[in-house]
Amino acid sequence: MTDTSQNFDDIRPYNDSEVPAAVQRIIADPEFIRAIIRYRFGSSAPWLMTLASPLLSWYLRRHWSGLKTVQAVQQYVATYLQRTLSHTTRSLTCTGLSELDPKQAYLFVSNHRDIAMDPALVNWCLSQAGFSTSRIAIGDNLLKKTCVTELMKLNKSFIVRRSAKGPREMLKALGQLSAYIRHSLSTGHHIWIAQKEGRAKDGRDQTDPAILKMFYIAGKQAGIEFPAYMASLQIVPVCLSYEFDPCDEAKAQELYQLATAGNYQKTEFEDIESIVRGITGNKGRVHVHFGQVMQQPSELADPDTLAAAMDRQIYQGYRFYPANYLAAEQALPPELAAEGCAEYQRRLESMPAEIRPYITQMYASPLQNFEKLAEH
Repeated sequence: MTDTSQNFDDIRPYNDSEVPAAVQRIIADPEFIRAIIRYRFGSSAPWLMTLASPLLSWYLRRHWSGLKTVQAVQQYVATYLQRTLSHTTRSLTCTGLSELDPKQAYLFVSNHRDIAMDPALVNWCLSQAGFSTSRIAIGDNLLKKTCVTELMKLNKSFIVRRSAKGPREMLKALGQLSAYIRHSLSTGHHIWIAQKEGRAKDGRDQTDPAILKMFYIAGKQAGIEFPAYMASLQIVPVCLSYEFDPCDEAKAQELYQLATAGNYQKTEFEDIESIVRGITGNKGRVHVHFGQVMQQPSELADPDTLAAAMDRQIYQGYRFYPANYLAAEQALPPELAAEGCAEYQRRLESMPAEIRPYITQMYASPLQNFEKLAEH
């Protein structure tokens, strides 16, 4: 099922031969150096930039110049991620991977709460269980800076061209993306992609059938029926459960603006700020559940049916925390009763009153989704 006739160079991640040059470009990028200094010291004072820039450049040359392969880059990232998780999470647990085959390539489709941490946590769990890491779908809206593009492509990210203009250009971009996913899976590479465009800011995780239609473009061109082609992709729904969302207040502010003003205009680098906040903010406990491969013929009939079946697996995979029960105005189950909800209550009370209903809905939605599933 391999497709080698199409050129993917404009969307694919870097391969090993491209890593050394990409690393050197990042190290030599003054904007990247300035961004790290501002992030680390919270200041853009000229004297600080002048003093710290050459020291940081020297440090990066010393520690990064030895990165020659994608695996070496990911090992470096994993070291940083492990250190970050030790400071920002109370625990990280994972279920479901024991039911999957490390030798099989899977298309992981997950709920989407955090721009960077969702795929990072999925890859962390895969790596810890002896699986290879996945290639990561990332929207080109996040690639406004050259250094960000370089970093993402070094870390197995491929580009989803959301900015394509006009029906013809959009169809071409979607066809290329579909073919690239097919090509990656057929050559033994896992894929991670979110279940819908953009994060579920209200907590109502729902697979967009349009994503599944995009997957099928390559199958349709090959003359394969929808059920058979989707079965061949080895789709695995993945559910990420965060006890606390570091971006919850920012998401609620956006929802409030949309509800009261009818529109919301992102600042130029708001997505990048969300990435930093998601990585560095407190997440409490985190759970990643890998579902079962979508293989039942009755679930693969059409995009809407498949999307609903994937949602059922995601809702069943939730891990619930005190905040979910408090937000949904439900009593804590016995195993959580001793913990109480003090931390969530403090978090809620620290936010402006007008956005609290959106915060509450955000944390209540997973439990409500699960209960609606149980009713049917």
